[in-house]
Amino acid sequence: MPCRLTRLFGIEFPIIQAPMAGVQGSALAIAVSEAGGLGSLPCAMLSLEALEAELTAIRSQTAKPINVNFFCHREPVAQAAKQAAWLEQLAPYFAEFNLDPNAQPAGAQRTPYSKAQAEVLAKFKPEVVSFHFGLPDEELLLEIKSWGSKVISTATTVEEALWLEARGADAIIAQGLEAGGHRGHFLSEDLTEQLGTFSLLPQIIAAVEIPVIAAGGIVDATTVRAAMTMGASAVQVGTAYLLCPECNTSAIHREALQSDAAQHTALTNLFSGRPARGIVNRFMAEMGPMNEAVPDFPLASSAVAGLRTAAERLGFWDFSPLWCGQNASGCRAIPAADLTRSFVLSLPSSCVEPQEKSG
Repeated sequence: MPCRLTRLFGIEFPIIQAPMAGVQGSALAIAVSEAGGLGSLPCAMLSLEALEAELTAIRSQTAKPINVNFFCHREPVAQAAKQAAWLEQLAPYFAEFNLDPNAQPAGAQRTPYSKAQAEVLAKFKPEVVSFHFGLPDEELLLEIKSWGSKVISTATTVEEALWLEARGADAIIAQGLEAGGHRGHFLSEDLTEQLGTFSLLPQIIAAVEIPVIAAGGIVDATTVRAAMTMGASAVQVGTAYLLCPECNTSAIHREALQSDAAQHTALTNLFSGRPARGIVNRFMAEMGPMNEAVPDFPLASSAVAGLRTAAERLGFWDFSPLWCGQNASGCRAIPAADLTRSFVLSLPSSCVEPQEKSG
């Protein structure tokens, strides 16, 4: 049924804007939802106060459905020895920028979904709540569903898709290896098990009964149509939005996205402790994109933060996490609403859910 997911979420177009922590806030989510897609707010790095402020801003500027995204990783165990050893490896870089490695901030910069966050969400009852790295415990999941919210999460393998379906997900995001940002894997850390979008998508569709959303390499009307033709109920788009004015993408990141450097991406754990796809830069090239010495997710983030700030002040992206999918060709510096509508230009009308006119 072509409109299965648009009807489930109450949206016009089968377009979901990928939540992208660090480069967006409520403005992008509002613009995409107002345009007929499903705007998303990344919440894993927000304080409770910031979460409430962003949701208040969204509800004051759009009555359209929204998606809020959280992580479901396990709380990290303190790794003082590993952290110290990692800082020692980075010592030459700190010396280069005249930074004190012992003065760098410590601790996790991303938090897993919690009861405290649920208490904030309960005031707003978002139409969709999405997760990365699995699902929260049953009590928290049932609470979300009690609000009437739909739950979706990311699968990078058929096994993960079946796991999510069995535990109550309303739809599954099939994340191909091409996708920018963090991999959503949670049952296995073996990256060789993960497939490209157009290999993974049909296998997950064949294995589950719930709607499947294609993610990874979806950047324009042609790739949207390809995914929908293969049976996707919707697509999730991230990288293509990074140049939109509603994004908080830094000048450094924007420059990289529009350069030849964007043609070379890799999965790296250097910036957070967990594999995420970004544009290859000096740090990734010199340390190796995947490094066993890196502290566990998300403890690695703090060690690189000072280096990133120092380099960016000088106009370099050498230590910046330049998240980007394998296909940056769809990045366009146009309003997010226009970009959203451009994705559905070649879709048949059966893929679009007519909306009632107000007034």
